[in-house]
Order: sequence, then C-alpha cells, then structure tokens
Amino acid sequence: MTTMERSIIGNRIIASVIPVTLAILGTLIANTPVSFLGGIVPPPLLGLMPIYFWCLVRPDLMPPFWALIIGLLEDVLSGGPPGIWAVSYIVTYAAIDRQRDAFAGLSGFGAILGFATAAAVSCATAYVVVALYYWRVPPLAPVMGELAMTLFFYLPVVVFLGLVHRRLVGPLRSDF
Repeated sequence: MTTMERSIIGNRIIASVIPVTLAILGTLIANTPVSFLGGIVPPPLLGLMPIYFWCLVRPDLMPPFWALIIGLLEDVLSGGPPGIWAVSYIVTYAAIDRQRDAFAGLSGFGAILGFATAAAVSCATAYVVVALYYWRVPPLAPVMGELAMTLFFYLPVVVFLGLVHRRLVGPLRSDF
C-alpha cells in the first residue's frame, strides 16, 4: 500500500468519525450542568441536529446505530429514565429516512420547517414514551419548551454543520 493510499484511507476514517463526534459533543454540551438562565428554559436537543443533518446529507456517515447510541447518551446525561430519547431519536431517524427526498429538497424557510417537523416528531415520541412509562399524562410545557429551544438553536448549528461538511468531511472523503 502506497503512502497516498494510506493517506486516503486515513482521511476517510477521519471524515467518517466527524459526524458522530459532533453529535456526541452536542449532547455533552446540551447536558452540561451550567445554566445561563437559571434553569428557566430546558436545554436544546443539540444531539438531534447532527443526526438530522447527516441523515439527509450523508446517511452513510450517520446510520441508525449511532442515533440509538446518541439517544442513550442523552438519556444517561439528562437523568431521565433510560430509553426515552433513544426511542425518540430512532423514530425520528426512521421518519427522516423514509422522507429523505422530501426533506433534502427543502431550502430556506422550508428547510427550517423540515427540521421543525423532525424535532416535533422527536419531542412527541418522547412525550408518548414518558406517558406510557409513568402511566399518566405529563405536563406539555416542558416538552414544548425543549422543542422551542431546539428550533431556536437550529439555524446557527446547521450553519456550523454545513461548514464542517464543506470544509472537512467533503474534501477528506474525496479520492484525489
């Protein structure tokens, strides 16, 4: 194997690790026990944003297995019952995967609405799982607050993810 082939293989491995690393980093940041607003608003689902982005742009770099792992990490770090966000992220991934052409064709405000739909699916799934887990209807305000914060932070995060895709992942995966 030549040096050029090793370099290409190394670049592909690095490019393959970046999407999952960003999702894990987003989950860690969102669940850091520091609050600038005194806990008034819930943290956004920063781990969901890379799952959505990479599922549309490069589904080979964000398979459902990683959505499950990131959901489990969200469960562990958020302190809730295990499995709520894991199920939620898997259901959301399945919805995105099923409608990939429709979501990927959106631009501008439509793209934001596409993510809003995916985030609503995720939050609704989490809400239903919590209702079934505790066998009662939980208050709607916390999940709506989380959805609102997730949508608020989506635009800056997706700009960053697009930059990472254009500058790092795309060029590192090319064959020279």
